[in-house]
Amino acid sequence: MKLTPFKKPKTEYPSQQVGFETPIRFLKGVGPKMSAKLKKLKIENISDLLHYFPTYYKDYSVIKKIKELNSGEVVTIKGKVLDFKNSYLPGKRTLQKATISDSTGIIEATWFNQPFLRNTIKKGAKIYFSGKIKSTAGRLFMNSPEYEPFGSKTLNTAGLIAQYPETKGVNSKYLRKIINLTLDLYANNIKETLPKSILNKYDLISKKECIAQIHLPKTLDQADKAKQRAAFEEMFVLQLKILKKKLLWKKKLKGYGQKVFSQKISQLQASLSFTLTTDQQKSLEEILSDLEKNIPMNRLLQGDVGSGKTIVALLACYNTYLNNLKSVYMAPTEILAFQHYQTFKKILSPLGLTIEINTSNKKEISSKGKQADIIIGTHALLHKKAEAASLIIIDEQHRFGVAQRAKILKIFKNKKITPHLLTMTATPIPRTISLTLQGDLDMSILKTMPKGRQKISTYVVPRNKREKGYEWIKREISKNKCQAFIVCPLIEESSSETLKSVKAAKQEYENLKKIFADFNLGLLHGKIKSTEKEEILKNMQKGKIDILVSTPVVEVGIDLPNASIMLIEAADRFGLAQLHQLRGRVGRGSLKSYCFLFSENFGQKAIKRLKALEKEQSGIKLAQMDLEMRGPGEIYGLQQHGFPELQASSLLDYPLIKKTRQEAQELLATDPELKKHNILKEIIAGNELLIAPN
Repeated sequence: MKLTPFKKPKTEYPSQQVGFETPIRFLKGVGPKMSAKLKKLKIENISDLLHYFPTYYKDYSVIKKIKELNSGEVVTIKGKVLDFKNSYLPGKRTLQKATISDSTGIIEATWFNQPFLRNTIKKGAKIYFSGKIKSTAGRLFMNSPEYEPFGSKTLNTAGLIAQYPETKGVNSKYLRKIINLTLDLYANNIKETLPKSILNKYDLISKKECIAQIHLPKTLDQADKAKQRAAFEEMFVLQLKILKKKLLWKKKLKGYGQKVFSQKISQLQASLSFTLTTDQQKSLEEILSDLEKNIPMNRLLQGDVGSGKTIVALLACYNTYLNNLKSVYMAPTEILAFQHYQTFKKILSPLGLTIEINTSNKKEISSKGKQADIIIGTHALLHKKAEAASLIIIDEQHRFGVAQRAKILKIFKNKKITPHLLTMTATPIPRTISLTLQGDLDMSILKTMPKGRQKISTYVVPRNKREKGYEWIKREISKNKCQAFIVCPLIEESSSETLKSVKAAKQEYENLKKIFADFNLGLLHGKIKSTEKEEILKNMQKGKIDILVSTPVVEVGIDLPNASIMLIEAADRFGLAQLHQLRGRVGRGSLKSYCFLFSENFGQKAIKRLKALEKEQSGIKLAQMDLEMRGPGEIYGLQQHGFPELQASSLLDYPLIKKTRQEAQELLATDPELKKHNILKEIIAGNELLIAPN
């Protein structure tokens, strides 16, 4: 979007118009070196800078006379510098001391190791000083106050002072300076982005006021109103993007409309050794209904650990086969791919289906040279086999991420037919995140667990009970002939100082062989060759291994009914959702099951998180707790999983998410192409830069 030219910076910006897209290096006071540092904060152009919002404000708005000051208060004084001294201290340190007066008295201000201040705080100068009043030996003074001369626009004193996320070489003082310069140049060119009806309905201030007041508020009320406006717009734009994407999917893409073979699917279900839960049956019906349509399915099947997503996917693949069409099933790990391969072969091969496994390390074709009916593998299939499929299933979608899903769709960009897409996740997604980020998908949820799933007793084990824990495990394995997992975060010991205390699988395996000398131990991690992994898992299934020492590679998919003990080392290093995933590897048989959380970190925050697992069995509730305690970035990984980096709004703000989604739906219902809202259309297209970056 082209913008009206502004006053040009002194540095020539060649062959382009100066505007919100202008690279930050051309702003006065920035240049190439500082622009490289600003890039670390994801500030690359003028718009990024204007939308780099403060996290909080220091309140220096109270201005007092010197005789009115009290120890402990944060204030601003307006005084004249009577004297300024620079003294040398032992250890090459320096002390700067200013004597300040007003009509009511005298006070001193001190700084350490800032000799350059003598060039600014000169004798006779009239200056604002803002900071905390301290007291020593009955004498008041200010330590390292902020300062600014009279007569200038105050950015660092005498008001609400914005504080920003910082990086090395870029502090809040510098950011305030260049943001103020940018506002002086560009504020009048900031365009309104929200419809007037929404501004009036929610009593929101204008875009121009929002940007100015969020950086330079005169009162806390102004700052709050600016934040409300910024948060609303950010979430509203995100909802528009998601809903628009869903509309485009349904309007432009054509899929393989299938016939639903209800009778044959019922016959297959009747042959199974278990009965589908109500949720499984409902989800299957929703998926089959999607497969009937010429619009390609784009559905998320969400179910807690062990809720039975795989059998639902298998039945969808069977219906696809009955339509003489092919399916591709992608798993996040070779271990899980091989396990699904065995499950699918066992159930579907007797019905005449050919199943193939294809991973980076293993290829096994049972289709005698013809294209298999179902191909199972890892993400390597993205480049090899997906193109031939009319149904693509991505298992454990959170491990593949948004980028891989987009890559699949890119394969079919220039084709007339797009495959049906079913993504599945066992990572519980709180409803705020589901509503916001999964809004372009239809969703099926498995809430109820199949019969026979055990409640897993979970315990946080203190350091002094580690040995007793090992003894208990020995007795339990001997008594019940059960098996155990011991999970370590790392494969090998780390040289990093912060990770030295974290147990690694290889080293722990050697230690545990001595502790559990009378038992058979196995070692499993991501660097072991595919054939060795299969052999280890077969030995576990046959009961030849009592204790499997592993990395979190066992987090998904390993189904061993005889495993009833899960011990997790350095449990504080995992999110609650991942711990819940690991815990779900046990409790799949008839034996009473246990999960023990070992940790060297017994800080209050870490223990609070781990204790939540003792009380809570619901993955969705644990995910919500994790979101509240740690934030989405730490739980899911913003870059990997496509989470937006929200500047002003929050994924925990359900009321805001709900109302912005409603407004976005209503707007698109009356103007699906956004012809009457051109600036929003350009925002969605990514051309308009006056929105919070995501």
